[in-house]
Amino acid sequence: MKLYLSSFRLGDHPERLVALLPPGGRVAVICNSIDTEDPAVRREKVADEITWLTELGLHPEELDLRDETDLRARFLEYDGVWVRGGNVFVLRAAMARSGADKVLPELVRDGQLVYAGYSAGPCVLTPSLRGLELCDDADAVDGELIWDGLGLLDHAIVPHLDSPGHPETELLAKVAELYDRTGVPYLPMRDGQALVIDGDHRELI
Repeated sequence: MKLYLSSFRLGDHPERLVALLPPGGRVAVICNSIDTEDPAVRREKVADEITWLTELGLHPEELDLRDETDLRARFLEYDGVWVRGGNVFVLRAAMARSGADKVLPELVRDGQLVYAGYSAGPCVLTPSLRGLELCDDADAVDGELIWDGLGLLDHAIVPHLDSPGHPETELLAKVAELYDRTGVPYLPMRDGQALVIDGDHRELI
């Protein structure tokens, strides 16, 4: 299993993401965490993600979960996925509606896809999303609210901690306080950091 999980955007060591992928790797960019934003704003943000990944020498393109039917076949066209930050509950709902929550974990566990992303992208891999409602608007979900994460990680992730430049750093501090009080195991991350998992090797950089 190969994961590159950043607190914010590419983090301080994007070369570690590139190292997990083949040269010029094809990357499916998933931006469904911002599906509730204005369509024009959403397009601009998707374009930014494409630009950053292209500058790393990768070949990214958006894969919109709202438009896909045979996700397994589509995912197998790529070497990895890049899952953008945004609203973790909106992202989780999109994964459920499309069936990505069933297909992605299997392909990542089997080593057929590298999973990378930031903020909501890593958070959706955890056992549970409970607590993140202190930061993300759970009411933004149109339909059923899903509290279970994908379970690729056995602990929670709290991004943007001690990151004064990020607008949600104080809200995420409250999430960390809740987890401390209730005994939820979590990995605290400040912006710039990333968790890299490559098989048995695990490193916070």
